[in-house]
Amino acid sequence: MTAAFTSVPVIDISGLYSEQLSDREAVAAELGRAARDVGFFYISGADIEPACFDALLAATKEFFALPLDEKMRSYIGLSQCHRGYVPVGEEGLNGEKPDLKEAFDTALDLPADDPDYLAGNPMLGPNTWPELPGFAEAVTAYYTSVLEVGHKLLWAFAVALGEDPDTFTRHATKTPSQLRLVHYPFNPDAEDALGIGAHSDYECFTLLKPTAPGLEVLNGNGEWIDVPPIEGTYVVNIGDMLELWTNGAFVATSHRVRKVREERYSFPLFFNVDYDTEVKPLPQFVTAGAPVRTPLRAGEHLFAQTAQTFAYLRARVEAGEVVLPEGSLAVNSFGQQALQA
Repeated sequence: MTAAFTSVPVIDISGLYSEQLSDREAVAAELGRAARDVGFFYISGADIEPACFDALLAATKEFFALPLDEKMRSYIGLSQCHRGYVPVGEEGLNGEKPDLKEAFDTALDLPADDPDYLAGNPMLGPNTWPELPGFAEAVTAYYTSVLEVGHKLLWAFAVALGEDPDTFTRHATKTPSQLRLVHYPFNPDAEDALGIGAHSDYECFTLLKPTAPGLEVLNGNGEWIDVPPIEGTYVVNIGDMLELWTNGAFVATSHRVRKVREERYSFPLFFNVDYDTEVKPLPQFVTAGAPVRTPLRAGEHLFAQTAQTFAYLRARVEAGEVVLPEGSLAVNSFGQQALQA
């Protein structure tokens, strides 16, 4: 259970780039405390050039300014590996009001002859790219940079837990780590409108760069705390897989986007481990009297949660074209919502 925090800490991770192990370990210890107590934190000192993000933002604005029929040429429902344009209303749980946003989903850009893709893996394969000069290049450059930061954080979390430094990184060789380009249109009536409903993230952790306020995180008292953008930082939050690996010592803190009146762009990188990685509580977290959580495969959990929240995938499930993996959990089975249910 995370604390009754009222703000989110800022951690300088520049020490992770030091040649001195002690510097890297000091940062890891800070990250570990934040992961246990809050599950959300800002990082500064990440090795991502501002110009790289600026190019991503410019390309994203250009794409979302296109007419809807042009954007729909890249509709995610045309993809076999969950890539492409996500129109307003596509996301949301069955029976709930859909999210008020549009998005463009990308991930590791694999060749069309990749064996996992050819075998029908639902989350691995080639990206879908619109016919927009420079778009693919800008997105790929940012993806590469932010993914490298993610690898350093994954190393640090293992060190913070007192585990072998490669405990997690050995499973991050060909990951279904998704980069989403998200656009919240101008909405003057956004007093109580949800941009994204409350949820935890399905992967290990998320690296987020937003352009405007709207993000809120749930604390241990059930209160929603604002997480506004801070210049020169990225927002990091713990996801389902690290909660499972630590048997709840790290909590995938529930969060939402709400009351987004001004136009807002958001760029989450959902850092995952390899699709077939079995994730189960590490031995140090299996103690007498404490319930031990059921193991999951990282990619199967990601796909099962995705298939329950995207309309095109729900339709495929209902039609019998897609089957959820055995042992799939309901959405929001992790995080503060699950703990406080």
